[in-house]
Amino acid sequence: MTSRTKPKSATTEPAAASTATLRIAVLGTGKMGGILVQAFLRCGLFPSKHIVATVAHRARAEALSQQFGISVTTDNLKAAHEADVILLGVKPQQMGDVVRGIAPALHPGKLLISFAASVKTAAIEEAAGCQLAVIRAMPNTPAMLGAGVTAICRGKFVSDQQLALAEQIFSTVGRTVVVDEKHMDAVTGLSGSGPAFLYIIIEALAEAGVNVGLPRDIATLLAAQTTYGAARMVLETGSHPALLKDEVTTPAGCTVEGILELEEGGLRVTLIKAVKRATERARELACG
Repeated sequence: MTSRTKPKSATTEPAAASTATLRIAVLGTGKMGGILVQAFLRCGLFPSKHIVATVAHRARAEALSQQFGISVTTDNLKAAHEADVILLGVKPQQMGDVVRGIAPALHPGKLLISFAASVKTAAIEEAAGCQLAVIRAMPNTPAMLGAGVTAICRGKFVSDQQLALAEQIFSTVGRTVVVDEKHMDAVTGLSGSGPAFLYIIIEALAEAGVNVGLPRDIATLLAAQTTYGAARMVLETGSHPALLKDEVTTPAGCTVEGILELEEGGLRVTLIKAVKRATERARELACG
């Protein structure tokens, strides 16, 4: 596994240098699709005239077109015909029908990137009916603030240049990691579902603050900022979380008493089980 926080240089990724000429279509512009479109516009990755989005209803298309200043349509096939890169944000159970519906617009020169949970690249390749370059991505909701993390994996027809382009696309909303496809369900269980687990932890810390006398707004701020700061310490120092924990834990101090309560309550094991269960559910969905 490799991770990157920004695209490589143009000398190693010629695809990354040519995004200004590429046309991109986002089919199924729901929450994550909208986040990506806004990120492309904010970062200038693609010119607005080269971005087209699709939604199911005409009224929604007109509203999004005015909001984003791009072309928005209900015609997936037309959008796919005009695009060099196609992002698929439809629901997993709709994926097969959508890909078969745009199959006349697909050929080996195009790149299709799916961010539908649990849908394998092989299934998309089969539905496309050609040797299509397919990349599977799993972003998470902090992408809304440019603080997300996206795992991507390649199908069997994807070039290094196309993989680099996908990394650049998702680096507009946070960090990226490249994994083997066998790990994508685990990614779903950890970073896909993880924000919900962390919100529960932040909520619990805030409730604890209220319980010991803090005003709720201050307790929530302290809990959220402390979580954010701890995460930054892990990311920016590169130290193992256990080492950082030890730096806070003084002998016979306050923190070690709290840690003993966490261990007795099974927090560590419960979080591990939560990620495992979410991963198992992702595998179940992949199997239909």
